[in-house]
Amino acid sequence: MAAKIPATVVTGFLGAGKTTLIRNLLQNAKGKRIALIINEFGDLGVDGDILKGCDSDVCAKDDIVELSNGCICCTVADDFIPTMEALLARDPQPDHIVIETSGLALPQPLVRAFNWPGLSTRVTVDAVVTVVDGVAVTEGRFAHNVAAVDAQRAADDGLDHETPLSELFEDQIACADMIVINKTDLMDPKAASELADRLKSEARPGVQVIRTSMGELPVDVLLGQGIGAESDLESRHEVHHHHHHDDDEDDDHHDDDHHDHDHHDHGHDEFESFIVERGEITDPAAFAAQVSDVIRAHDILRLKGFGSVTGKPMRLTVQAVGPRVDHYFDQPLGDAPRGTRLVVIGEAGLDQDAIRAALQA
Repeated sequence: MAAKIPATVVTGFLGAGKTTLIRNLLQNAKGKRIALIINEFGDLGVDGDILKGCDSDVCAKDDIVELSNGCICCTVADDFIPTMEALLARDPQPDHIVIETSGLALPQPLVRAFNWPGLSTRVTVDAVVTVVDGVAVTEGRFAHNVAAVDAQRAADDGLDHETPLSELFEDQIACADMIVINKTDLMDPKAASELADRLKSEARPGVQVIRTSMGELPVDVLLGQGIGAESDLESRHEVHHHHHHDDDEDDDHHDDDHHDHDHHDHGHDEFESFIVERGEITDPAAFAAQVSDVIRAHDILRLKGFGSVTGKPMRLTVQAVGPRVDHYFDQPLGDAPRGTRLVVIGEAGLDQDAIRAALQA
């Protein structure tokens, strides 16, 4: 059976930074063919800058689909399912699907839709990424422009719930596998750190909380999380029993774009990666536990690499997303040198010496 195509769900309120995060992803896709589903409606159009930043070899024009009939969680059967089936029928198929939800959309019904018979064997939810406007959340507004959110709510004739932003926010956090606190360049460092601690305490165990100022995330951190969220609905249930959310998308585009133009050359300075080399591994399970302990101790976002195991002819692959570590033999080592080489990725300021010593122990 062919491997399932991974899909990343990006949620968050209007103006939080979803569009900028996705544009950065497309511009640094490293050869992945990415299909993009954008949930907008009314007189809101796809932001032209998304198309400008989407290289035809990475994301062809036909791979960008706009769902403009209303909030995506209210139109799952009519809009989302047929769109996904059409994407999956393409030749070649996309390597990865990114879904930018309406800011008012509950992520839970969307994730649940991946269990539909036509999708469940062909695509999986790689992760749910919730983008947070750090300034707005700290100030209790949750959205950058509350009036714009209310306008989109009023424009969606199919929206069947009137839910306070605070409750929608709680449901977006409850469903998240990764929380991205954006616009931290506009925050006091202490306030940003306190917000990160608060959201981590409110989220499910193991959820990564990352701070950024421009939606700038390394592709290796954002994609390839391998969560399979559709198989874990019970732990990410709605906190509030409304049916839907409001859509904040277009303001998201414009506010984020203005912010992006002001800091376009920001780059990935907030993240760093480095290589750790060590000798052969004697016990893969014990080494995986060791890696997990090091990740927890140093807030490492992603770790991946290859190694050899004493007495074994096969190469050992090690991949970790947060403290969750997977390891498996994937191919013969052949003439390749024996030893272990790992890539460590995290927010800037990692204690590289301590991490290297702990992984080499």
